[in-house]
Amino acid sequence: MTTDRPADYLAGLVRELCKLPHETEWVEFKENDGDPEAIGEYLSALANSAALAGKAFAYLVWGVCDDDHAVVGTTFSPRARKVGNEELENWLLRSLAPKIHFRFFEVAVDGQALVLLEIERAFRQPVQFKGQEFIRVGTYKKRLKDFPEKERALWRLFDTAPFESGIADERQTEDAVLRLLDYPAYFDLLERPLPENRAGILAALEDDKLIAPCPAGGWDVTNLGAILFAKRLDDFAKLKRKAMRVIQYKGASRAEGGREQVGGKGYASGFEGLIGFVNGLLPANEVIGQALRRDVPMYPELAVRELVANALIHQDFFITGTGPMVEIFADRIEITNPGAPLVATERFVDTPPRSRNEGLASLMRRIGICEERGSGWDKIVFQTETYQLPAPLAEATEDHTRVVLFAHRPLARMDKADRVRAVYLHACLRYVNREELNNASVRARFGIEPANRSTASRLIKEALEAGMIRLVNEGVGDKLRAYVPHWA
Repeated sequence: MTTDRPADYLAGLVRELCKLPHETEWVEFKENDGDPEAIGEYLSALANSAALAGKAFAYLVWGVCDDDHAVVGTTFSPRARKVGNEELENWLLRSLAPKIHFRFFEVAVDGQALVLLEIERAFRQPVQFKGQEFIRVGTYKKRLKDFPEKERALWRLFDTAPFESGIADERQTEDAVLRLLDYPAYFDLLERPLPENRAGILAALEDDKLIAPCPAGGWDVTNLGAILFAKRLDDFAKLKRKAMRVIQYKGASRAEGGREQVGGKGYASGFEGLIGFVNGLLPANEVIGQALRRDVPMYPELAVRELVANALIHQDFFITGTGPMVEIFADRIEITNPGAPLVATERFVDTPPRSRNEGLASLMRRIGICEERGSGWDKIVFQTETYQLPAPLAEATEDHTRVVLFAHRPLARMDKADRVRAVYLHACLRYVNREELNNASVRARFGIEPANRSTASRLIKEALEAGMIRLVNEGVGDKLRAYVPHWA
């Protein structure tokens, strides 16, 4: 939904709603009743009912008779209404769980003052007001628990409705769609010729589910279309927090920030610019050759690219108030995305690919930004080994996934956890390539001279004692011993 609604759009929407033969489960008309408790219950009921009805939004309109839908005007003013000393809108938002996007609009229709409350549909779980879930049954507001068949239907819907199919903006004209979406980038990235006319452009966007015909006329912009090809993510209120945020700190902590930028474009159309910006902030080492000096990136560019793409693609879009982020420190990069990973972090290398956003991942693969073969993490581990960096660290919380790339650190300065993790990931990488870890491969991984075989043996012993690898050929000499990950 765009952050601003033109007055003619709002007036036209109200007139369309008034044409409905009767109140529906996703539209409610009032004249002057502005009771905060009732509004909160309607927010829950209408959001849940919109989901069941397949609508992107539900509406509560003040200033319209509920029997004949005549426009009569209203004295209700949401800006003037307070609950205690708190503004009505903030009080309502605080009382909802999970938080959904809603907005009051004041609009004039036929010379009458009206108020329109636009309510985003429920996603992932029913919307509660003060711990209670409501639903519309016909034109009546009821407690959801009293209608178990509707509750079951809601949960079935939440289990099957992907983020990409949701509506970011509805009932837009052809001109508005082409103004909101960077359609030239869509055709350019897919290496397709730009159609000669508007109808051809819209047909192509519809085929890839970036837009969809709106039953009330015009076009709906899907979440997939907006998140990938928005000219400005700020034009879509519920998606603007999903823009990638890049922060460069001046030291090794967050105490002193430096440069910061928030991405403005859709993920697909803005990806190369994002990667260029991130790489421009990363430190480089100066290498002196026989005749020239050149800067070598401190971090593998391919690994950075894969991690940024993964953070965008695998995030949980239903977690509100947060988005993907790249943080650059003097000694590391941290790349974070909302949502716990779908597989255990220690199995990133070998587990077949799983994506919670299949439509997004599929289109990003076709564009060439990512692949769905599951080899991205293999590339990251391989690149860090090639650069002789500490092994990447993957961390998971209930709501976020974070991957850390560390700057170069000599083996003597790595702590035991760093060494064990590096040996384990080396074993994983060898295993998926149908090879086994041995003393020689560990020496190559850490740049250990052949004369220092005992150092490699010590590293292998630490990983064995930590239970991260296991020996596969007992009874052979030290030189011939081979190891695999503990789960193999």
